[in-house]
Amino acid sequence: MTRRPATVLAALPLALLLSACGGGDDPAPSSGATAPPSTAPAAPPGTVPPTALPAVPPTAPPSSSPSSSPSSSVSADSCDGTLGAESVDDVEVPSGATCTLEGTTVDGNVQVEDGGTLVASDVEVDGDVQAEGAESVELSDSRIGGNVQVEQGGSARVVDTEVDGDLQWEEQSGELVAQGSTIGGNLQADSNSGGLTITGNRIDGDLQCESNAPAPTGSGNRVDGDAEGQCSQL
Repeated sequence: MTRRPATVLAALPLALLLSACGGGDDPAPSSGATAPPSTAPAAPPGTVPPTALPAVPPTAPPSSSPSSSPSSSVSADSCDGTLGAESVDDVEVPSGATCTLEGTTVDGNVQVEDGGTLVASDVEVDGDVQAEGAESVELSDSRIGGNVQVEQGGSARVVDTEVDGDLQWEEQSGELVAQGSTIGGNLQADSNSGGLTITGNRIDGDLQCESNAPAPTGSGNRVDGDAEGQCSQL
């Protein structure tokens, strides 16, 4: 009998082993294989996950306008004090009050109540100046867009002032003066008892004076209309 070489006998068991193990090839992965576990670290025990904070509405910035606090008892419609170079709608002088207007612009009217006093200088009034029973009404270096009507009160003065409408004095008990002024309408003075002086005025309408005691005095007036009654020679 012929003997096989030893190398063939030695290689045979290895070949059989490889055949039993599938030839050494890697098996195909199963279609149902699970995904590898996540590599992200787990939260430490006892840690509360963060929650979203609620949105906070924006806060409006504080107003930069200063709070207004009146420095006197003067307002747009009531005056018991001094009102300077500013613009207001109307001015009312309460009973017994004294109102001083200096460089003020009044878009409406000025009303002086019983016993009130008005002292106005360098003012412009678009409407009327009206006073009934007033203690005193003084207008100087001013312009009045409407009428000046003063009755049943004390004294009154209209000096170096332009009145676009009429100037009327009636039943006044104090001194009355019209001087260096321009009257766009009529100047009428009736039943006054404190004395009346009318000097150096330009009157576009009529100058009419009746029942004043004492009688009016004055001169140098230019009257484009008629000068009548007690003022016919003025």
